[in-house]
Amino acid sequence: QVQLVESGGGLVQPGGSLRLSCSASGFTFSNAAMSWYRQTPGKERELVAFISRTGTTNYANSAKGRFTISRDNAKSTVYLQMNSLKVEDTAAYYCKTSTGAYWGQGTQVTVSS
Repeated sequence: QVQLVESGGGLVQPGGSLRLSCSASGFTFSNAAMSWYRQTPGKERELVAFISRTGTTNYANSAKGRFTISRDNAKSTVYLQMNSLKVEDTAAYYCKTSTGAYWGQGTQVTVSS
């Protein structure tokens, strides 16, 4: 069974940094594209960052220059390094695999002073 487990969220001040992790299992990780989404109450889930199976990356405009997505195929893990965090980055963050509509339970990021 496909399983995605997000971790690394927490409370951080504006301008701070967090690194999110998503541990994956139940599929061939190296053959899958991975992405990070985020969602706040009352809003649709939005794409934040994407990484292909070969390492090509794409970012939402709001994330460009601040966030970096990466992957470690040996660990079946995808990361999201989040720098210069803003209040508007507050959301539940989820990872997704290209193999299907599979989601973890998410990890909460709260940016507040």
